[in-house]
Amino acid sequence: MVKAKKTTIHDVAKAANVSIAAVSFALNGKGTLSQATREHIIATAEHIGYQADALARGLRRSRLGAIGIVNRSLDLLGEYFLPGIDAFDRTISTLSALALQRGLAPVVLPDLTGASIPAISLALDGYIIVSPQSGDPVLELLDNREIPYACIGFDPSQAGFRSWASEDDAESCLQVMEHFRRQGAQHPSLLRGESENSWNVSSEQAYRTWCAAQGVQPQVHVLDESSGVAGAVGLFDKLWPQNKTDAIYAMTARHAVGIVTAALDQGVDVPGELLVATGSDSEAARFSRPAISAIQLNPNEVCADALNLLIERMEEREPSGPVLRRAKFRPRSSSLRR
Repeated sequence: MVKAKKTTIHDVAKAANVSIAAVSFALNGKGTLSQATREHIIATAEHIGYQADALARGLRRSRLGAIGIVNRSLDLLGEYFLPGIDAFDRTISTLSALALQRGLAPVVLPDLTGASIPAISLALDGYIIVSPQSGDPVLELLDNREIPYACIGFDPSQAGFRSWASEDDAESCLQVMEHFRRQGAQHPSLLRGESENSWNVSSEQAYRTWCAAQGVQPQVHVLDESSGVAGAVGLFDKLWPQNKTDAIYAMTARHAVGIVTAALDQGVDVPGELLVATGSDSEAARFSRPAISAIQLNPNEVCADALNLLIERMEEREPSGPVLRRAKFRPRSSSLRR
């Protein structure tokens, strides 16, 4: 016999055409909702058979003073230590330090839907989820348990979710494309990862929009992030010289290093014949030869924003997000012709 799927707070929000936060406010008698909206949400919840998780309600009443941090990009890579790629370390360490400063103990955990998660994971006061994926099962779990969370980046499938902070990835992509154009590139391409997270999705959308405005044929290549340097080397060997491109924006630093490595091995002049930049600055990009132009991420501000958004949800206040921060593009030798 197939077990019926449990009705979740997300289902109530969808049926009532309101946000998840509004459902939480209505069912818990909090927030500044109008009486009509509150009654509408409660009636909708009763109509579709929603029953709040008693454990989740109990946890909210007895705070532990601890929050969880989950990095979904690392979960999907299946690796948690990436030498030369310091962006992940900086995000986790910054979140941890900021949480401690706010009197909250940070607990770093892997995929919450995995088999080896400690029991305390569902007793934490809330979570910051870094780089959620489209339709992310970790967010679904937290919604079902009514555990508050905020995100760095957003789930592309959750259009109405507001408790997230990020660099403005679309604007970052446009910075790189305009830099390529000023350096003489006429056929720039995008190398993104397979993961359907906001970083990849927003960057591709911005790239295609830019290409349409410039009358340029878009060239989007997709590689599994875990393929690393070797994956990008293999891709470049297939692309060059048959593929007409004179600039490559590789979202991950390891893919950018792979492109530069393969280009030099084939005698391609970087930057003379090919411009290269990456969407994530790191030691690997900075110490490459030539050094690779990169988007410099801004963990201090973005992590502080995400923590503030989480605390809002923990205190059942109206969300003030999303919050976008402008990242800075650092041109280096790999893309400077003039």
